[in-house]
Amino acid sequence: MNGGQESDIDNLWKSDKIRKMKDVLKKISETVDAQSEELFQFTQNLVRIPSLPGKEQPAQALVAKKLEALNLKVDRLRSDYDELKNHPAYGDDGLASKDRINIIGRWKGVHSRGPAPSTARSLILNGHIDVVPPGNDAFWEDSPWSGAIKNGKLYGRGSCDMKAGLASALFAIQALQSVGFGPVQDLLFESVIGEESGGIGTLTTLVKGYEADAAIVLEPTRLNICPVQAGALAFRIKIAGRSAHACLKKSGESAIEKFCFLFEALNELEKRRHREQSNALYDDPHQIAPLNIGTIRGGSWHSTVPDEVVIEGRFGVFPSESIEKAKSALAQTLDQTAEKDPWLKNHPPSLEWIEGQFEPACADLGAPIIQTLSDCFQAVAGHRAKLEGVTYGSDLQLFINYGKIPAVLFGPGDIAQAHSVDEYVSLGDVILCTKVLASTILCWCGGVSADIHPAAR
Repeated sequence: MNGGQESDIDNLWKSDKIRKMKDVLKKISETVDAQSEELFQFTQNLVRIPSLPGKEQPAQALVAKKLEALNLKVDRLRSDYDELKNHPAYGDDGLASKDRINIIGRWKGVHSRGPAPSTARSLILNGHIDVVPPGNDAFWEDSPWSGAIKNGKLYGRGSCDMKAGLASALFAIQALQSVGFGPVQDLLFESVIGEESGGIGTLTTLVKGYEADAAIVLEPTRLNICPVQAGALAFRIKIAGRSAHACLKKSGESAIEKFCFLFEALNELEKRRHREQSNALYDDPHQIAPLNIGTIRGGSWHSTVPDEVVIEGRFGVFPSESIEKAKSALAQTLDQTAEKDPWLKNHPPSLEWIEGQFEPACADLGAPIIQTLSDCFQAVAGHRAKLEGVTYGSDLQLFINYGKIPAVLFGPGDIAQAHSVDEYVSLGDVILCTKVLASTILCWCGGVSADIHPAAR
């Protein structure tokens, strides 16, 4: 990956100063294993708190309590929409900003006492605490907030997306402290709100000046390393019809039937866009930037021709595509399709872009954080991590596009479980992730012993 150059971990292996690095990583691994039950219980407790959008505070309180127990400096940062509304990445998620608090823990490096080693760098570990609604509880085997553990899996809304990632990061810090090590450069842990509806929490941290030399966003990646993401734009389309009594259907214009006509064009647009664009980091060339209709509302009475349909959906943006180009593609398809129908030609559908607007993002594949994370994964897991792109939007785009911070997605869980009924995360993945994160912190931020770093005692 690095063109044959020695990686950070190779240099650590050869360094006389820390020639026992391999033994340190083994000790970290053993410590994480010894603390696994505590890790699982903390993750359970976090999942059992329904941190739905706008109601994140009880879960954030638990995170803050854990950070304080680890002797980290804790900041409680409110997302103030009035302060952010003019930022180009701002998206109004329709929720009141009062009391929506982001939690930032700072593990201060010893660089403050003198010059830091040139190889030591600061790092952000970032994850969101908000979760999507669970839907109909009756469809779940257990309560969506059960945190039940069965057959090596922890169940519940947010277990995969992405409370297990947050817990892994917290216990990576705890493991390092337990073996008597602390960072040379600062480590920031961020538990943010509002990611599911546009990233207002992470945007707040960047605007307020929380920065580092690199960031790892703890989204569920199956422990693959993901430096590229597609974008995702939320949209609303309104289709007008003309009401009439159902017994005189031909005197009306059914908005539902007009939607069906448009729906076929939208499906064809999705296929055409995937034929025209590709990316080597995606295994499935037909699923890079999907177009999905998520909600349909139409009609007011079973015996009335419906006079309006409102649909909301998600429009995927290819990693190399601009937001403007993507929006234009959808708008042009609606216009061109409407021209083919006599009613829609004179009553064209309206298009509105709403809520979450996730830009695509592409990290530099030669970024040192990718190499260090990859090397640490190999040292812990015994094999190389897969490098791939993801089809979903995340706060990665904020770090790369606006914070200008090299960033990558890496975390436990499979995105296929996110937002699903009976969502779960593999506990084996949680353990492995914790070990890799601890090793990465040590290799990236630099490690010093407890006699130098008080917080590591």
